Amino acid sequence: MRLKDKVAVITGGSRGIGFATAEKFLKEGAVVIITASSQANADQAVSKLREKYPEAVAAGISPDLSSLESVRAAFREVSKTYGCVDILVNNAGVSESTPFMEYTEELYDKVMELNVKGVFNATRAAAECMATRGSGVILSTSSMVSISGQPSGFAYPASKFAVNGLTISLARELGPKGIRVNAVAPGITETDMMKAVPKEVLDPMIEKIPLRRLGSPEDIANAFAFLASEEASYITGVVLSVDGMARS
Repeated sequence: MRLKDKVAVITGGSRGIGFATAEKFLKEGAVVIITASSQANADQAVSKLREKYPEAVAAGISPDLSSLESVRAAFREVSKTYGCVDILVNNAGVSESTPFMEYTEELYDKVMELNVKGVFNATRAAAECMATRGSGVILSTSSMVSISGQPSGFAYPASKFAVNGLTISLARELGPKGIRVNAVAPGITETDMMKAVPKEVLDPMIEKIPLRRLGSPEDIANAFAFLASEEASYITGVVLSVDGMARS
């Protein structure tokens, strides 16, 4: 087990990539605490995890990720119960596809509030304990559109560009404190949102992927598990593309 007895917090862990990552981390022996937008959603996801992995330690919390004090308070409680957070996965986020000329300040702020400020708040709260102890791993979910952009909904790729910048900069700043900081940039992944896309729209997208399939949440979870483990002990400041694409 690569993550045995490590304490991991996964934001947005109640479904999709976050839930798959929680499952993978539990299989690898970690103590897993997921966050969700409500305590009810967190509890429901934890119940599912405990049914599948009755011997594992899993719990759920629901801090307001837009508030540093709310996140700090929740992480302090996690530390009191389970010990200092060893691994943080910043996965909570919101996607967007509104055309630029229809964008409002409120919509822009909504995307940035969770996708950027939420990552900052969780990272800030987790890093306090990590820095004191002299070790830790901070991981974030980026996106392939942070590299390629997208034709509509500009705030989403802009927010993921920001996550990449945070990742690379903090890797430099926190490395001397023993903290590794990396991100995973998923490609088109089979989440609930993608299940609603019509076949005639989906097939041409798959045709452009050299591996000729969509990614699965488990594909992304596997990348997070590797980066969280000691196998990646000399890797920091990386935005790892997991998208089935070939690059020169």
